[in-house]
Amino acid sequence: NFRSSIELTAEQRELLASFTRDMQVLVLAGTWCGDCVNQCPIFELFAEAAGCIQVRYADRDDNPELANALMTCGGARVPCVVFLSEDGQFCGRYGDRTLARYRATVAKLQGAACPTGLTPADSVTPAVIQDWLNEFERIQWMLRTSTRLRNLHGD
Repeated sequence: NFRSSIELTAEQRELLASFTRDMQVLVLAGTWCGDCVNQCPIFELFAEAAGCIQVRYADRDDNPELANALMTCGGARVPCVVFLSEDGQFCGRYGDRTLARYRATVAKLQGAACPTGLTPADSVTPAVIQDWLNEFERIQWMLRTSTRLRNLHGD
């Protein structure tokens, strides 16, 4: 399975272990979605490594109002990740694909070769993991530097 084929680097694990603020992460996803199959396990790795990230999933088709509220580029694209503070305040959203994934998609569309269905040796997955980690880190810094949360935690 895909989950067992991905791993974090030592630097990525160290960064995630340094997170201190609780982060609520809501992922609008679909079990039928290939992007979700390849990206949601990344969020689970982050949650395991950080300890302060709580990931919850909502099925897009079972939650049409949420899907409508989170439309991207006029469509109910998934995964759509919503970042919330420990007390449920909106901090940001990200998805459906990362920059690395879009670059790989565009390269395929512009290239002369047709896809073979075989996984390339230079998989884009490590770059996708890093793209997602960059966004999780950005939100963590937002939470760590929030005056409201600093006052709440006395730091």
